[in-house]
Amino acid sequence: MEEKLLKSRFKRVCVFCGSSTGKRVCYRDAAIELAQDLVSRRLDLVYGGGSIGLMGLVSQAIHRGGGNVLGIIPRTLMCKEIIGETVGEVRTVTDMHQRKAEMAHHSDCFIALPGGYGTLEELLEVITWSQLGIHDKPVGLLNVDGYYNSLLAFIDKAVDDGFIKPSQRNIIVSAPNAKELLQKLEEYVPVHDGVITKAMWDVEGNVGC
Repeated sequence: MEEKLLKSRFKRVCVFCGSSTGKRVCYRDAAIELAQDLVSRRLDLVYGGGSIGLMGLVSQAIHRGGGNVLGIIPRTLMCKEIIGETVGEVRTVTDMHQRKAEMAHHSDCFIALPGGYGTLEELLEVITWSQLGIHDKPVGLLNVDGYYNSLLAFIDKAVDDGFIKPSQRNIIVSAPNAKELLQKLEEYVPVHDGVITKAMWDVEGNVGC
């Protein structure tokens, strides 16, 4: 079993999650479970750099488990999202755009935990980049207790009404628990009908063709 876990196709996983833990225990439990499963697969973490909310829970649990942690945070949010000591490496950037580009550049796949506006914005941006062919990294949605059911229903509506190609609906990989989601991400096959081909991230985290 241990040998199989070491053969993950990924090295670093970017986790989008909020600076709040939410009102329900299941969200905190899901964050810890995800962290434990990432550690069991010897996967390192890239995240938003905060020490509070689900960000703090995930980063601290992975650090305790021996995983490497890379946090990327805009300077203007350091006072708001960092309380007490951080874990691992924390890099400061100029703004939110650079934060997202750096997180994507250093990651092999993406997972979104339940969150608010920021989590949703980060999630939809990497989905859009995949749609355009800017990257072919898997994008996972940890749909804890149906938290993202309404979002998935909206996306299905957009497919039905012709705003999203049916094949591009498959960009989003979702599951109700971490183990199932990680297995689906390992098996993910990229969609190859984007409008940009052979795009890749340059050393600054920008898009280059």
